[in-house]
Amino acid sequence: MLTIVGGVYRERCLRPNWDEFYGSAGRAASAIAKLAGKVALHSYMTSQAKGVLDDRKVAEGFDVYDTETTEGISFYYEHGLARPKFWRPTSQLSPLQVKGDHVLRYGMMEGTAIIHADYAVFDPQNVDGPESFHQNGSTANHLALVLNRYEARALLGAADNLSLDQAAQQLAHQENAEVVIIKCGPQGALVWHSGKITQVPAYETTNVWKIGSGDQFAANFAYAWMEEQRDPVAAADRASRATAFYCQHLGFPTASELDGYKPDPIFISDNYKKGVRRKVYLAGPFFTLGELWVVDQTRRSLLDMGLEVFSPYHDVGPGDAADVVPKDIMGIHDCDLLLAIMDGTDAGTVFEVGFAHREGKPVIVYAENETTENRKMMIGSGCFMCRDFVSAIYKTVWVAASL
Repeated sequence: MLTIVGGVYRERCLRPNWDEFYGSAGRAASAIAKLAGKVALHSYMTSQAKGVLDDRKVAEGFDVYDTETTEGISFYYEHGLARPKFWRPTSQLSPLQVKGDHVLRYGMMEGTAIIHADYAVFDPQNVDGPESFHQNGSTANHLALVLNRYEARALLGAADNLSLDQAAQQLAHQENAEVVIIKCGPQGALVWHSGKITQVPAYETTNVWKIGSGDQFAANFAYAWMEEQRDPVAAADRASRATAFYCQHLGFPTASELDGYKPDPIFISDNYKKGVRRKVYLAGPFFTLGELWVVDQTRRSLLDMGLEVFSPYHDVGPGDAADVVPKDIMGIHDCDLLLAIMDGTDAGTVFEVGFAHREGKPVIVYAENETTENRKMMIGSGCFMCRDFVSAIYKTVWVAASL
């Protein structure tokens, strides 16, 4: 039995359209039930959330232990990489108290969970101020931490120049953890265990559904390590593949599906491993508010992913052809790759794609509504074609990491 403790929240996304009650713990329960694992879910729930989870537990086969609350938490995303707006209670709820042999604990916004376990996996789910596992009195004989790089450094109060290898070692000592996993974006995940560090790859997909992907990783690692008794590196690799499946299909694999799922690892160049960050030329029309909003969101997402960005709107601005065109051409020349927002087949964007291709630059094209005929030249010239915004951002990052 895997005991899961964490939030059950309403999640809404503008595009792709999404309105579901999941949250970290709710998603983990569904993921493990799909693997035919036995699950006990503990969470705060409103009556509306409980109604959804009661139906789901019957359909999927897991147990629910709810603590009633009248104030629910909801997240609203404009797209899968947007910084979410969220609503939460004005005060913290009384801590949940949970005991179990194998416990997966997620950090929560509305309260905390004091757990006592033989084996525990803890994902703090908080970049700004992650909670130490032991801070609230939780105990475990065997503890694994699952963190992203920002949580790892924040938990240590460490500067950005601390290497992730050093961070993992320090966290293992500070938190008395047997396993420390630090997720590293396209470079996969760093796994510290018994004084040894191993890198587990991330896997490439043609589609990326981002919301909840971190929950899927922690859940599958917890199940593989605690319930199936796999070693930490094998468990982390299985979790990475399960996450890729989730991103590709917006769904959870069965055990047999996961066994047979063999996506390609994301290729990481030696330059990227050494810290070289590539510059992206962001091509796209910006003549209406809607067009400008997409350009601005794209630029923000690429910067958040650690890339440098040249945006004609942001870095050159409006002007006549004699002033603007030479600067844009030089921008393409100085960049390593180009991402084009192509819906509408703006003439300037089409020219920029062609010029970048002639320069030998990789080109990623984001086009949701263009016809096959309008995309023919780009498809035929080897551009990477994406019909989804988040997938286009990730493809750009993966191509940049390969250079």
